[in-house]
Amino acid sequence: MDRLIRRLIFSMLLAFNLSACLATQPRNITNVCAIFEDRRSWYRAARNSEQRWGVPIAVNMAIIYQESSFRARARPERSKVLWVFPGARPSSAYGYAQALDGTWQDYIRVSGNRSASRSEFDDAVDFVAWYNARSTRINSIASNDARSLYYAYHEGNGGYRQKSYIEKPWLVDAANLVQSNFNRFSSQLASCRLELEKTWFQRLIS
Repeated sequence: MDRLIRRLIFSMLLAFNLSACLATQPRNITNVCAIFEDRRSWYRAARNSEQRWGVPIAVNMAIIYQESSFRARARPERSKVLWVFPGARPSSAYGYAQALDGTWQDYIRVSGNRSASRSEFDDAVDFVAWYNARSTRINSIASNDARSLYYAYHEGNGGYRQKSYIEKPWLVDAANLVQSNFNRFSSQLASCRLELEKTWFQRLIS
């Protein structure tokens, strides 16, 4: 009985440590090949979302990079009360995709993914791809126009139509970074995608 209890405790600790490890930020967030080599399940999730919604992996990854730097539990910083005490957060944005509560619920309803979590990468990347696909449909934005897709992602599709981003120089700078990261991620992915597509057995014998 004591041996069984010890094994059970060990298994629980192992599961907890594995979960904590998977929630950590990737070591090299500027190289999409390094990210996917380190976390093959992320590549499969990103590829599945690309196939489902028709938006390139590099676009979705560039937006997640800009929004959370691949941190699972990212939140906007709290405001300060009297310059010292923590106040309210500016929005309900949370997780890899910094998805708002209401928009996340829209995604769950449309996708049918009722168990989706904003702190799970596979759900977050699917959300980003879904939102981008919606923007391409509503505003006729090209699926590889990362800059414009980020404007629509940040401002909403109504805000994008009204060009609300023009009055926000910091957002223009952020969108330019998204486009730059998309270009870099696209180039990187072109050099490693064939390797990422290999099964564990193909990698073993190659």
